[in-house]
Amino acid sequence: MIAALLPTIAADLSVKVATAGQLVTIFALAYAVSSPILTAALGGVDRRRLLIFSLAAFAVANLVAASVHSFWTLAGARILLALAAGLYVPGANALASALVTPERRGRALAIVNGGITIAIALGVPIGALVGERLGWRMTFVGVAALSALATVALKLRLPVHIGAGLHTATLRERLVVVRQPVVAHALATTTLWAIGAYTVYTYLAPFLRSATVVSAPQISLVLLVWGISAAVGVALGGSFSDRHGPAAVQIPALVVLAFAFSTLSISAHFLSPAMATLPVCIAVVLWGISAWSFYPPQQARLISAIGLKAAPIALSLNASFMYLGFSLGAAIGSVTLALSGTANLGYVGALFELGSLLLIRVLTSLKLPGELIPPAGQVHARPAESLPPR
Repeated sequence: MIAALLPTIAADLSVKVATAGQLVTIFALAYAVSSPILTAALGGVDRRRLLIFSLAAFAVANLVAASVHSFWTLAGARILLALAAGLYVPGANALASALVTPERRGRALAIVNGGITIAIALGVPIGALVGERLGWRMTFVGVAALSALATVALKLRLPVHIGAGLHTATLRERLVVVRQPVVAHALATTTLWAIGAYTVYTYLAPFLRSATVVSAPQISLVLLVWGISAAVGVALGGSFSDRHGPAAVQIPALVVLAFAFSTLSISAHFLSPAMATLPVCIAVVLWGISAWSFYPPQQARLISAIGLKAAPIALSLNASFMYLGFSLGAAIGSVTLALSGTANLGYVGALFELGSLLLIRVLTSLKLPGELIPPAGQVHARPAESLPPR
């Protein structure tokens, strides 16, 4: 949400833009580490109550973030936000599975994770528009208000006893899933994709300022176009994956994404800001579509490989590894920015996307078998097989 606001936040808190970028790293890393640990540690807590609590805590943490006046207190608020979000997403997946019959779990999980994906894609441009007009603090206030409304909606609409006795995967069960070759390769692919994406995305605002004639007020409009393109990518990725399979979508998506990132750097190095503006804007559109057409097929690949019973575990792990990639990407982008400026961000991002593409090709050629975890309480590594319904 704050990537587009980094120059403003940096100026307000009297730090460098590269330092402000670590706020993205801090949130993403805290999410990636805390989500599986806290979810497992609080496995005995009613899922409905935990979901409502985590969303309420998210609202409060946003208000805290809006009120701070130093970098480190804002960093602390970002950690609180990550802890709350890291509890919410696995809980939402678990309750989505519990609310519907077994044959509808795949659709329920797709709706939850599709909503999360679109929120990530549109959150930054909307936040940029709000921040540009009302200040970066009002962005946090707006998210707090939306979170509070969503908390009330959950309180009123979720069945009271839906979360009671709902099994939560232990850390051991999660490790069993991670050790399965097809899952490990998929998570590594997600991580490389996310690193490349956030190496560039975190510092898109300063890149646009230095490489193009896009003015500060216009940056939010460019980001909005990116967000719309990303939403289109989510829809296209899911639709084409259903028709042609995940690899048929992911391979061209990663090729186009690497091309778009390379175009950003080539334009910055070899064109004047006036000449670079059009190709950069076209690359931003291609980037949004290709980057987020990758993710729905990745989720479908995991669900297909691991089965619906274990899908909530696999999807929550995928989210954790995605945020791990986001944190590493923001850190790598910060180092790139400090060492060579914004012009090389696209090159670095493209390298990671090509690495993700290579893993997809390896996974496709090897055709690694998927494996399913057994029912709760009977977890051990074993070859893939169908699980009987509970």
